[in-house]
Amino acid sequence: MDFANADLARTGAIERIARVLAGRQLSANADGADCSAADAVDQSWRSFRDDAVSILKTLREPDAAMAQAGDADTWQRMIAAALGESTDERPALAFDAAAPGTDPLHEGP
Repeated sequence: MDFANADLARTGAIERIARVLAGRQLSANADGADCSAADAVDQSWRSFRDDAVSILKTLREPDAAMAQAGDADTWQRMIAAALGESTDERPALAFDAAAPGTDPLHEGP
């Protein structure tokens, strides 16, 4: 799948969540006291990784509104991927082409 034009994050979900949690604790814009917490967040976000993983694990199963808005199986695979778990269970999709020479409905190149 071509993600060249997709709006994708440059960092993983665990790091992004951990940074938000660190910023919330450190920044004066949230619950902290630091007026400029960017450097402190850069230094401390790793200590919030376990909390970030817990949050993602909590979100594994979509609620009813989420399932109605989109494909629950895809959501679960996306969360598993964010957690670094196997996502080999992805079903074949219409744009998944068969390996060359293996499609009985197509002959030749």
